[in-house]
Amino acid sequence: MKKLKIYFDTSAIAYLDQQDSPDKMADTLKLWEEIKAGKYEVVISDITLFEVEQAPKVKRDTLFAFLRDIEYIGVEKNAEAQRICQLYLDIGGLPPKSKIDAEHIAVATVSGCNAILSWNFRHIVNLRAMNAVDAVNIREGYSPLRILSPSMLIESRD
Repeated sequence: MKKLKIYFDTSAIAYLDQQDSPDKMADTLKLWEEIKAGKYEVVISDITLFEVEQAPKVKRDTLFAFLRDIEYIGVEKNAEAQRICQLYLDIGGLPPKSKIDAEHIAVATVSGCNAILSWNFRHIVNLRAMNAVDAVNIREGYSPLRILSPSMLIESRD
């Protein structure tokens, strides 16, 4: 059976070490163990790595240590992802100030991911964004992209 190909935005990685949110951290760590066991194909973009690099040193070092523990496909934002990102913004799926969030979704789309994982409920994991992504992806010939929190993915496996 083909593995689910999942994209991690920065928030999903950040919650691997988020002591002030123990439930979300526990779910993210549980998913990380499933990834280490080889249950998923993971995609990490240059956008995510750049944002992790901007974290305070202790957090940054911790998150990069987690990333060293897994195999992942590194992808870069390209012209096609930029075009799709703009379409998400134009259709109103994400507010203009959330361009980086739209870029994460667009990179996941053009990279052929089945799902993007995020803890960003304000701009990514919400019905408005999901509807816009579906509309653009169908119109542009891309596969559907599920937008999920890590909890949603592990609950679907239980």
